[in-house]
Amino acid sequence: MLFCGRVNTADSQALLDLLARRPSDIELDHAALELARVEYPDLDTGHYIRELDRHAFAIADRASDLSDGRQFVTAANEYLFGELGLAGNQDDYYNADNSMLNRVLETKLGLPISLSVIYMEIARRLAKPVSGIGLPGHFVVYYDDGDFSTYIDPYNGGNLIDIAGCCELAQIDALEPGMLEPVDRRSVVMRMINNLRNVYFSRRESAKAERVLELLITANPQSPEEHKQMGVVLLQQERMADSLQAFQRYLELWPNAPDRERVKEQVQNLGFWLAARN
Repeated sequence: MLFCGRVNTADSQALLDLLARRPSDIELDHAALELARVEYPDLDTGHYIRELDRHAFAIADRASDLSDGRQFVTAANEYLFGELGLAGNQDDYYNADNSMLNRVLETKLGLPISLSVIYMEIARRLAKPVSGIGLPGHFVVYYDDGDFSTYIDPYNGGNLIDIAGCCELAQIDALEPGMLEPVDRRSVVMRMINNLRNVYFSRRESAKAERVLELLITANPQSPEEHKQMGVVLLQQERMADSLQAFQRYLELWPNAPDRERVKEQVQNLGFWLAARN
């Protein structure tokens, strides 16, 4: 369901097209840069694709034996977190730029997942087996070529960690089954979109939150939570009729929602307000 007056998704179509592919066919670098158009609509994505290419070439030049996994990880970490200076933005974690791949490449500061995307995409260019691991509250990458394997934490300077280290990052005593399974590319992009949604909600940037929610709803129209959140951001913009539709759609998709009575009250209040205006 689309609501009148919402942000036009035409300029987000490239990202939606990427998300519609099989997960293995999604190009993470292209998808992350298309997401960055939420903040930078005129972004020249080709420039940053070429920058990733240059970083991959630089690592290849610095590795004495690229076929050796341990040497690759050493060369990649020394270049990315030493020479290039990539780091986690611990002073301004909830800055939207930390989720924008173009800005992460420019400022050298980012979130665990945006820094991990850079690592994964450079590894892909060098045909190295690096995958993403979506821990609760944190994101790391995993290198495994059959002879050498390690978890790598790009947010903390490329630290090499084991399972205990992953538990520490996730702030849990033990990992549940599946938590260390590599996540597919679509899941990586969706997690980036969700992170950005949380940033805009925390900063009450309702117009940008609306645009991100539009992406989430278009990608998964049967997810009720996004419709409820859409109702909230539209209400913040005083778009009462659109907000009413969003809350109604939430109740349709989740008839037994735990907050059903509260949302029903909101629907009734919006209905009364709209009736009084007519």
